[in-house]
This record gives sequence, structure tokens and C-alpha cells, in this order.
Amino acid sequence: MKIKTFRAKTMQQALNSVRQELGPEATVLHTRELNTGLIARFLRGRQYEIAASTEVGVTTRMPQTVTHAANLESDVAHDRYEQPKLEPNYGARYRDDFHRQDTRYDDLNSLAKQLQQRAVHTPQRQLHGSMFQAYTDMIELDVEENVAQELIERLQSELAVELHDAFAVRAELARMISEELDVSGPIEASVGQGRVVALVGPTGVGKTTTIAKLAANFRLRDNKRVGLISVDTYRIGAVEQLRTYADIIDLPMEVVSSPREMREAIARFADLDLVLMDTAGRSPRDEVKIQELRSMLAEAEPDEVHLVLSAVGGVRSLTSTAERFAAVGTTSMIVTKLDEANGLGNLLSVARHCNLPFSYLTDGQNVPDDIQVAKSNHLAQQILGIA
Repeated sequence: MKIKTFRAKTMQQALNSVRQELGPEATVLHTRELNTGLIARFLRGRQYEIAASTEVGVTTRMPQTVTHAANLESDVAHDRYEQPKLEPNYGARYRDDFHRQDTRYDDLNSLAKQLQQRAVHTPQRQLHGSMFQAYTDMIELDVEENVAQELIERLQSELAVELHDAFAVRAELARMISEELDVSGPIEASVGQGRVVALVGPTGVGKTTTIAKLAANFRLRDNKRVGLISVDTYRIGAVEQLRTYADIIDLPMEVVSSPREMREAIARFADLDLVLMDTAGRSPRDEVKIQELRSMLAEAEPDEVHLVLSAVGGVRSLTSTAERFAAVGTTSMIVTKLDEANGLGNLLSVARHCNLPFSYLTDGQNVPDDIQVAKSNHLAQQILGIA
């Protein structure tokens, strides 16, 4: 039997190497963290090792706390892992080595005590292979490592019995994630109320196409009277693109470039059921442009402001964007390009960091199709790769 070993600085990178070289059908035989000693970790950093093979199908397992795993047995016949206990004299054992690090000694000694206390007070639990498989699946679907670990630990603590079935584990995880996700429901378009809804966000996330999908669905399927306003006079072809959609769907459209023109356009559309506003893409780092957008929206007084984000973005980028656009009064978020993302685990972290509910999800360029109202249970399944 051929077994290959992969090493990387993070579990995610190691799993990516396994997938790229051995394919998705590879079986993980064991994992361990190298440089587990405090001095080695301090000097050389963390490193993870995964042994995998394509010639055997066996149950895999992982330590409960991956980031502090040490001395994981490599014998694949074992189906449990017990967290090692640190010796009470751990600090004294390495005191001489610590002193060689001069001023680093105090910090390292404090860390050793924290690890010792954590080992004493953390209950030891078995972690079945199905739990490990769920963990690695979440990592590959772009769920952050600390979030995936937290979910597995919560699942263990909440269950009265251990789950040995992979499908049951994923179903329980989907339930837990669904409870975390907040959704706003669809846009409400009342007859003759002139409800104003604006879409904002960075460049290239698909605001104009999403506006066209919403307008087409409300006009053709719900038979609502819809008007379009474009504020995107910066991007070449943006107005022409939206006007083409307006002509096809037979909708009135206004192009505005100043606060006064915005007030006049809103007044002309006051008797419609719904007014959809397409704004220019703004860099979240450009404070001046964000303030210009805020001033324009203040004249429109929108009932809803949907932040449009691309699913292919990283967690840090998406959360930073949401924080910057909060200044314009965002009320919910639309996530686009689900079909282009390798995984949707980043959306779970975005939901945790941003106080915004999901309103719509899009997964293609087809108008009026490829858009759906966000539902927490369905989105949770998508995050876990079930749907």
C-alpha cells in the first residue's frame, strides 16, 4: 500500500495538497501537528502533517483541539484520541531553555501554564471518524478552521450519543448553522407605494445584472409596476447595459448624476409599486466616494439598501467591505456568483461578523433566472456542500 505524507503550515493547505495530488477520493489515514514543543513552535511556527492513500478506505480521526494536538498516534487501527496531559512541573522542566530566550521567558512560561490548565480542565472525548470527515469537508468548503473546530466541539457537547453516520453529522451541522443565519425575506412591493430599494457594493460584484433580475421578476412574474434609476455614470457602458434591460422588460428608467436630479426622479416614480436603484461600484477603502454615495442615497431616502457581495471573496475582504458600506445605511446583503465559488464556508464567517441578514442569492448570469430568496436552511446546506 502506497502512503504519501503532506506537510504545510495550516490544515487547509495540507488538505489542499492531498486533494490536488491524490484526488478527492483519497483517504486520510492520520494527522498530527509538528513542532508541538513550545520552543520549537515559537521558533519555527506551526506545521501540520497528513498521511493519505488512494489504496485503502479506513476510518479517520482527529484530536478534539486541532491547533493544540500533540503526539497523535500514527497507528490507523485506533479510532479514538485522548488529549495528553501536561506534567505539573512542565514549566520547571524547560526553564533552562526558556532562560536562553531572555525576555521571551515570561511569555512562554505563561503560555505553558495556560496549556497545562486547559489540559486539566478540558474534558476528554472520543472523536469518531465521521466527525473528522465533517471537519475536513468544512475546511475544503472554505469554512475557517477555528469556526469548523468550534462547530464540531459544539456538536459533540450537545449530542447525548456519538454520531457514527456521516449523513447524520452533516444534518446536525446544517441545523446548527441554519440557526445562526439571519435572512430578511424578499423585497415587498406594495401597489402604488413607490418603495425605493437601492443596491450598493464594490465594483465587479454584479449589481446591474442583479437589478435586472429583480426588475424582470417583479414586472413579468409579479405584475408590479417597476421603475429603474441608474446612478452609475462612472463605469463605461453601465447605463447602456441597464437601459437595454429596461427596454426589453418595458420599464421606465432615469439616469441621475446629482442630488437634485435624484429628488426629481424619485418624485416622478412616486406612483409606481417599486423603484430599483443601481449605484456605481465603490472601493470600500475610498472614504470620499463612500460619502458621495451616502449623500446621494440621503436624497433618495430608500426603504432598503442591499449590500451586494461576491461569494468568491475572502472572509477578511467581505467583512471589511460590509463594515465600510455600513456608513451608507445598509439593511441586508445579496450574495452573487455562488456558481463561481469553490466553497461557501466564508459566508458563515461573514454572517457572524456582519449584522446584516441575507436577502437574495444569485448563481449565474441568466435574466430573470439564477436568483433566489435567501432561506437559512437552504443556505446552511449550501455552505456544507449538501445542496
